[in-house]
Amino acid sequence: MQNTIKTTLRVGIVGYGNLGKGVEMAISQNPDLTLVGIFTRRSPKDIDSKATVIALDQIQEYKGLVDVMILCGGSAKDLPEQVSQISSMFHTVDSFDTHAKIPDYFDMVDKVTKQNNTLSLISTGWDPGLFSIARLLGQSILPVSHEYTFWGEGLSQGHSDAIRRVEGVKMGVQYTIPKKEAIELVRNGNNPSLSNADRHQRVCYVVAEPQADKDLIETTIKQMPNYFAEYHTSVHFISEEKMLEDHNKMPHGGMVITSGKTASGSQHRMEFSLHLDSNPEFTASVLVAFTRAIGKLASEGQVGARTVFDIPLGYLSSKSAADLRKEIL
Repeated sequence: MQNTIKTTLRVGIVGYGNLGKGVEMAISQNPDLTLVGIFTRRSPKDIDSKATVIALDQIQEYKGLVDVMILCGGSAKDLPEQVSQISSMFHTVDSFDTHAKIPDYFDMVDKVTKQNNTLSLISTGWDPGLFSIARLLGQSILPVSHEYTFWGEGLSQGHSDAIRRVEGVKMGVQYTIPKKEAIELVRNGNNPSLSNADRHQRVCYVVAEPQADKDLIETTIKQMPNYFAEYHTSVHFISEEKMLEDHNKMPHGGMVITSGKTASGSQHRMEFSLHLDSNPEFTASVLVAFTRAIGKLASEGQVGARTVFDIPLGYLSSKSAADLRKEIL
């Protein structure tokens, strides 16, 4: 009988911030994935990792040596600038999280990947990502319903990244705080009409550069579309010492609640919630699971852009379909 050789999926990491470091850790827990290297815009010698570190401008030399690139840049600028180039050479997975821009982002990636016979999964993580799946399940199972998403309490990586890109900001973090009274209304079955702003407030802590115009920084943050303009946002300027002491962790979480009725009038509530000690580490774990799925779909010859809605859940697992039926179903 011929022996079957089990191959591993060869993975690259693009970007080595908090998310990239989380992806490196997540890969170490998945023996069917092999980390080929970390690709960075910084000098490779400045990256503290036991993995192979490669300058980003050498990424084309790894075409054929990496199966899937996990893009770990920010949604504000990094991903829109990098994805078209990298997805023209590699299958990719990313966590683009600017909800309002996802349709245009998808169309751009879909065009590039179809032209180059590659496959890319966009907007993967927990929201968009797992929460998107929870919303889809709720609306599909309870078509006569109301769906509510609450984020936090927690530190948002994407929003914090957006703050740090404001001129004059040396350090910055943003916390999303759900309004308890809004959650209570939903759980009581009142089905209130609530905008995202009605459900949350955003609290920012900023360390300004010396001589920076703090009033201009605050105004710029509060008027930033897709991030802060639509919300009640407060900006607090603190010292660098206070930032390092009080805001050095990255917790997060949230919930999706679907409240609806079946035809007899019976009331039902579906909830999916997360409580995360480390936002980037958990997000990275989601990216890695979906990277496995993209590897499987790519091996079947699929090309183009995909979202979490297009991924068979069984493809996230390293187990065979038979084992999943036996052990989990």
